[in-house]
Amino acid sequence: MPALSMFFGIIIYMYREKGGKHNIPHIHAEYQDDEAVFSLDGELIEGTLPKKKLRLVQAWIDIHHDELEANWKLLSRGQAVFKIAPLQ
Repeated sequence: MPALSMFFGIIIYMYREKGGKHNIPHIHAEYQDDEAVFSLDGELIEGTLPKKKLRLVQAWIDIHHDELEANWKLLSRGQAVFKIAPLQ
């Protein structure tokens, strides 16, 4: 699964989970050995990230909410998602 975005050591993914446990639109964020799942509104669904990294992901989600929604629609149709700019 290709990364949607990468910044400050955080890798963001969005992918289809056949039979997955998350029924709401969401992303996965990985940082070192930690992983967390966030709704497209920035709510932590499950997992953990260091506090500073968690806030960075939530800020990124807020900035790119419309693009994330568009990617989720593409993914739901079985189409490829597009890359989203990282935080800088």
